[in-house]
Amino acid sequence: MRAKMERFRQGGPMSTPQRDPYPDALRAGALLVVVLGHWIATLPRLRDGRLAQTEHLLAAWDGAAVLTWLVQVVPLFVFVSAAVSAEGVARRVGVAGPARWWAARALALARPTVTYLAVLVLLAVAALASGGRLLGLFDQSLTVHLWFLLMLLTVQALLPWSLRMDERWGLGAVAGLVVVAAALDVLRADVSSARDLAALGSRVAQRPPGIAWLNMLVVWLLPQQLGIAWKRGRFRGPPAGVALLALGAAWLALAMASGYPVAMVGVALAGNNMLPPTLALVGVMWLQAGAVLAFEPLARRMLAGRAPPRAIAVLGALGMPLYLWHKLAELPAAWLGERMGLPIDAGLPGEPGFWLGRVCWIALCLLMVAPVLAAVVRFELRRERDVPGTTRGRSIAIGGACLYAGLAVALVGGVWPGAVVALPAVMIASWQLRARGGRAGQESDDAN
Repeated sequence: MRAKMERFRQGGPMSTPQRDPYPDALRAGALLVVVLGHWIATLPRLRDGRLAQTEHLLAAWDGAAVLTWLVQVVPLFVFVSAAVSAEGVARRVGVAGPARWWAARALALARPTVTYLAVLVLLAVAALASGGRLLGLFDQSLTVHLWFLLMLLTVQALLPWSLRMDERWGLGAVAGLVVVAAALDVLRADVSSARDLAALGSRVAQRPPGIAWLNMLVVWLLPQQLGIAWKRGRFRGPPAGVALLALGAAWLALAMASGYPVAMVGVALAGNNMLPPTLALVGVMWLQAGAVLAFEPLARRMLAGRAPPRAIAVLGALGMPLYLWHKLAELPAAWLGERMGLPIDAGLPGEPGFWLGRVCWIALCLLMVAPVLAAVVRFELRRERDVPGTTRGRSIAIGGACLYAGLAVALVGGVWPGAVVALPAVMIASWQLRARGGRAGQESDDAN
């Protein structure tokens, strides 16, 4: 992010002339959908003009479950990221080695996460000192999105392996992962007859994950493997896109008929297709990959010219800061909504003014996130660059372990005590990866 924003500030090109704007546009668009989806899903509830609690949209409106098929775009992000990275990864891994290459990627996530956690800790201390009310209402909401960083770190660590899988088996590697994911769901459901298989989704939803926790890895490797295959031309064009769209539609129809939950999110109130991911989520991946191919000619015509790629490059440079900090914007948005008496709590879907309340809430979040992003970008531009260090597997292992542990603690523990405990762990990770893992700043930005 630092390297990209410095080029933009200095008036230089944000990307090389050879860079394909279409995957960058898809990735930037996916992050924007995630951000807006999170804001839309948060329902502030007021009592006597003061925020009393926050509720999830799925708890108030069953129909929102189908909408998650559109806003659950993490498979699309992984798919496109793999395609963007595929060309340069083999070369960089060959020069630096897989451990040092991954350390660069991990450091690019760890450093901004340190800043985010530090701000959360300061807010927690201020809330304890002043008896702050709002922070407690948003406590878990401010760290729940860190799961994405854990997933991204893991699949990117296996990206060189995915490239070798594609070289050896091509689309057979994708098929193999699908078979493994299906087998894990079948084992979870304890299928012993054709009747059990017909009710696979219901049985999966009713049983503890057990061995199916392995799908936290297998299912997220699927869009990565598919993205590599797309980049290498193993399938392409609108006809292939239409075929994938048909596959996705049929896949989801069968999944719903067998009893899988409709919502593609990880909240218990809507069932759970995310913790761990299920075969139903794979259907969304087919739909998204199909849409990428089917609408590619139209999208490329819209991206022709100089202005769209430049705007996309700016969004790409701001993507990770926006993802990290967008949930924090809900805190001042709720405070401002209270003070201004805006209808941020407008009852239930179908009631008069509900969607007006949603518009007010989104507008407040946008208003609050802008100065936060400006401050974060300014801070990142002033930070010292990372410099090459000695490659030591022990330091990379320590840094990686601390980073995983810190993110997991923050994810589970919320701001208090999660972020407070996580901050020193992620700081250690950042120090270890920076001092021993090699350069991460510009190289990682360019690789992405």
